[in-house]
Amino acid sequence: MYAKTAAFEPDLQELAAFAKLLAHPARIAIIRLLANQKTCISGDIAGELPLSRPTVCQHLQELKNAGLIKGEISGLNVNYCLDISKWEEVKTRFEALFQVTARAIQCNC
Repeated sequence: MYAKTAAFEPDLQELAAFAKLLAHPARIAIIRLLANQKTCISGDIAGELPLSRPTVCQHLQELKNAGLIKGEISGLNVNYCLDISKWEEVKTRFEALFQVTARAIQCNC
């Protein structure tokens, strides 16, 4: 037995994984914060969100595991920033999906 997602093309599976990752408001808030501040320390991020520090750390780890953010240890803290090249790749893939659906919207059915 295998997961039904395995029946789909790898690029569709990966795009769906990014969509699922971005489906949590805490992760979107973290992404916005990093985009606005360029870099952050994990403690600062926890102070900006209505979540506990361990919960914020879990969300940071999910984003890091997906390659959307980078984390660099600096003493007792971790400095996080967006991985710009990965963001450009994900953005391009979502834009391609939106272009296909935009063309479909223009059909008269």
